[in-house]
Amino acid sequence: MEELKAIGMTELNSIAKGVEVGDEMLKTAAVKLVFAQPICAGKYMVMVTGDVDSVERATEVGKEVAGEFLVDDFVIPNVHSSIFPALTATTVIKSVDSLGIIETFSVASSIMAADAAVKEANVDIIEIRCATGLGGKSFLYMTGDVDSVRAAVEAGIGILQETGLVLSHVVIPSPSEDIIRCIL
Repeated sequence: MEELKAIGMTELNSIAKGVEVGDEMLKTAAVKLVFAQPICAGKYMVMVTGDVDSVERATEVGKEVAGEFLVDDFVIPNVHSSIFPALTATTVIKSVDSLGIIETFSVASSIMAADAAVKEANVDIIEIRCATGLGGKSFLYMTGDVDSVRAAVEAGIGILQETGLVLSHVVIPSPSEDIIRCIL
């Protein structure tokens, strides 16, 4: 698989408008579609990848077309390679020493928090759950040593500080085996 340089996403509260936004994003710039799909609470998300300029241009057009239906958006210029396995719940985790959880009000904010967290500290992103069955909320799980997880959680919520999109966050130093089984 070729290296992904940038990702951009729009999240809307209209499925019909979301499909239109996705179509316009793909027609605007040389980007590839990562996914375009409905999510809980009647929302729709579109993610594209490509070079930074193309992703920025496509996302900007997506925001313009979305108008009042836009819930959230982002462009991450140099997305960390662990984000895609976490989005598809295919990350291979050997052990969970401590557990960090960040819960947000939007998918876009959860992905942004995950990228900031994994770039800040030596943690593994276990999963980014994108609003499916969650009433539009999202969350991410991460693991590593307790100090790294604390630093990563702080970085993740720090990048969202001004948005008001963080619902909750915790660090559990030694999660029980039963909880770990539920997560993995």
